[in-house]
Amino acid sequence: MEPKAARLRRGEGPRGEQQERPSSGEGEPPSGGAESSAWAGGNTKKDGGMDLVQWTRHMEAVKTQLLEQAQGPLMELLDRVLWEAVQSYPPQGGPVPSVPPDSSSKAREPALGKRKIFIIRKSLLDELMEVQHFRTIYHMFIAGLCVFIISTLAIDFIDEGRLMLEFDLLIFSFGQLPLALMTWVPMFLSTLLVPYQALRLWAWPRAGGAWMLGVALGCVLLVAHTAVVCVLPVHVALEYQLPPASRSVLVFEQVRLLMKSYSFLREAMPGTLCARVGEGTQAPSFSSYLYFLFCPTLIYRKTYPRTPNVRWNYVAKNFAQALGCVLYACFILSRLCVPVFANMSREPFSTRALVLSIMHATLPGIFMLLLIFFAFLHCWLNAFAEMLRFGDRMFYRDWWNSTSFSNYYRTWNVVVHDWLYSYVYQDGLWLLGGRARGAAMLGVFLVSAVVHEYIFCFVLGFFYPVMLILFFVIGGLMNFMMHDRHTGPAWNVLMWTMLFLGQGIQVSLYCQEWYARRHCPLPQTTFWGLVTPRSWSCHT
Repeated sequence: MEPKAARLRRGEGPRGEQQERPSSGEGEPPSGGAESSAWAGGNTKKDGGMDLVQWTRHMEAVKTQLLEQAQGPLMELLDRVLWEAVQSYPPQGGPVPSVPPDSSSKAREPALGKRKIFIIRKSLLDELMEVQHFRTIYHMFIAGLCVFIISTLAIDFIDEGRLMLEFDLLIFSFGQLPLALMTWVPMFLSTLLVPYQALRLWAWPRAGGAWMLGVALGCVLLVAHTAVVCVLPVHVALEYQLPPASRSVLVFEQVRLLMKSYSFLREAMPGTLCARVGEGTQAPSFSSYLYFLFCPTLIYRKTYPRTPNVRWNYVAKNFAQALGCVLYACFILSRLCVPVFANMSREPFSTRALVLSIMHATLPGIFMLLLIFFAFLHCWLNAFAEMLRFGDRMFYRDWWNSTSFSNYYRTWNVVVHDWLYSYVYQDGLWLLGGRARGAAMLGVFLVSAVVHEYIFCFVLGFFYPVMLILFFVIGGLMNFMMHDRHTGPAWNVLMWTMLFLGQGIQVSLYCQEWYARRHCPLPQTTFWGLVTPRSWSCHT
């Protein structure tokens, strides 16, 4: 199939139809004897064609500069922009704009006004699944998992004389789930009503004391909303000793609702506060805010691109795959982690045992990483996007091809990265005058590391800053050391090696601490006893 750029040079549209070139008969003829003869000889179409070629070449140069900044699969979009620019090229005699000489240097500078643009596009794995070869690799991966399960069950049947289909870990992890869902209801109602009502109060006409009263009342409502969303799930988790999976539901919803509330206020509030004195502003519609609370993005817009219909078979398939990932994750933990770490805290500590446990945990750790990615970032988000006809499905990019940690952090979770980039990095640059790029990036790492550590602390019920050290200290150093200029395959191998080791360290240390706190409970609860790792002193 012929490339679109080649068709554009011949004046064709994106679908291959021949486009009419604008006539150069309008306007004054050029000066000069030879050019006047050419004009009189009827060569106006040729001159118009030459201007069209120059305009097309100029837009191709602009497209090249945009591609250097985008770092994503935007070729289709840029070809369409190029065609639209050719359609509106200036008339005969109009100046062709030149490319700024310093545009290449400015392309590397962060744009303070850059905003997230939503377009209709599929998730990357859905696009890859359309290729038969990739589908075969996916089927081979599923077959390997099935063989692993069958072999484990066969060994249990030979040793025990029966199939060991144990669901104790799954039942324990999701215990008291109805209580967690009941706790979610007031959290969601607070997020649904309070931020929107506060914005409506701030949208009152800015005259007299009524507006100041509305601002104060809106701030009080937001403080109460923050207290409900932050304190209520923590109180319920501690008071009723919720198990890890039920805690995960609460903490992920807590973080999600807070991030969505902030995005809604951050995007809608500037127009409200910049209104002229004596005039009110129109608050966003409640339906757009309600849709935003459920759609799979953390960036608020009044409208999003929508797909024409809902494929319910696609929704069912994604939910089934997500459920399968949960079951398989429980199987991995019960078969590969529990037997190794359940009694490790009762044995004398040795460096050899610690190193061996980390190496043993690399395989289940990387399995857990891939299952979390596929279950949540692909299956769960795509299922909700399909039900809500949400068009932009770019929840992740090709992080597995990353040759640097900076690219890995940008492409692993695009949903959270967009929020951090828009409201931490860009706002940090704006506060710092647009010059302290390193400080703004450090702020992004700090916020992300603290939130990740809080999630681990909430889910597991203890403070053990393994994630904080790996993410902020080691990950921050790797982000600056393994930058985007490293593109060779050896760097991709190094990145995967670091991911394997990092997941092994997390699984090993967190599992040891989990069982140490059950085997060696504190005789008296103290602050230092709560924040000091128990696995360091529990060995007998």
